[in-house]
Amino acid sequence: MVMQDGGTVDVRPGADPGRAAPEHGGAYRTTATSLALYSGVLLAWTAYGIAQGDGNTWDFLEGLFNPGASPTTQILGPYEWAFTVGFLAIAGLALARRRVARSAALLCGWVLLAVSLREGVGLTDAAYRDLYHHDPLGGWVLATRGLGLVVALVVLCTMFPATERRRGGRPSTTAVDGPAADDLAVDGPAASGLAANGPEIWQRRPSRICGMLFLLMSLARLGWLVGDLATPEGNVGHYLHDAVDGSVLGTLDLAAPSAFTTLGSVLALLVLGVLAVRGRREVRGALLVFAALELYMTVRTVVLLTVTDFFNRSFDTPQGALSLVTTAYALAAMTSVVVLATGRGFGPHGMRADGLRAAAMGRGGGL
Repeated sequence: MVMQDGGTVDVRPGADPGRAAPEHGGAYRTTATSLALYSGVLLAWTAYGIAQGDGNTWDFLEGLFNPGASPTTQILGPYEWAFTVGFLAIAGLALARRRVARSAALLCGWVLLAVSLREGVGLTDAAYRDLYHHDPLGGWVLATRGLGLVVALVVLCTMFPATERRRGGRPSTTAVDGPAADDLAVDGPAASGLAANGPEIWQRRPSRICGMLFLLMSLARLGWLVGDLATPEGNVGHYLHDAVDGSVLGTLDLAAPSAFTTLGSVLALLVLGVLAVRGRREVRGALLVFAALELYMTVRTVVLLTVTDFFNRSFDTPQGALSLVTTAYALAAMTSVVVLATGRGFGPHGMRADGLRAAAMGRGGGL
């Protein structure tokens, strides 16, 4: 970049801050291969479900967003469909060695591990084990469960050590030559204050906003869960048993039950929210993936409320009004997190952001 006064500002980047270190290339490639393989298996189950159903491919595509449109129950559920797309996207990012893929892959690893542990608890029941022997698809379902466990362990074991080394100080990314150097130089307490707080505040603010949105969503969902379990029809013991034991439903469906997905969603929102509020910028990938998942599920809810004419009757009762408010917040909050987590200012700051801050300091003497 050439300044008007004849000076030049060198904004040529060095190492890509969004790319993992070369020594972690093997871990990222292994993760990409594992997630791509598992997503391929889920796609095969999806294709099998379409072939065995009463509808065609277009009916299935409509059922992706309209819960009442699918003609028959699929082997996989909406959460599995969403994670299939997520696995493929993360595999692509990991293959490109993007650092954002690390936390996203770790999130998927923990989810697959939780699913495998739930199935392991179910296999302690003799009647449930017999289903695998008598069901024609029992062997394939068990193989899929086993592959999920292997993928979870591989992803967790390879990506946990793939951390970036912390540097002692933040290297300068803007070199200034010529007369412009005098305008962009900052001395005294202002310079040390900016170096200590400015870039960190700039980068951590989106993370903390996302964290607060996640925490509020977690509390709202937990409140609904407690309210449902507090009714005469609610049974806390049965609900928790359904969440952690794969044999409760008595079927070999790969779709997770609502008890497992609800508790898992509350826990994931809580953990990721706390990490994001603490300014852990490396959690960006996990925030992006889970927010996209929650956004997809919320869109399905909105479509269902629309086709059932719930919006016209939502304010007839306080519970209906509160449900509508919660859905509206989920739609706005998860959209905001997706936008913020995709932005440049969330992760390691780029050259453009540094250049703008340096130019602003030079013109005004501070932020």
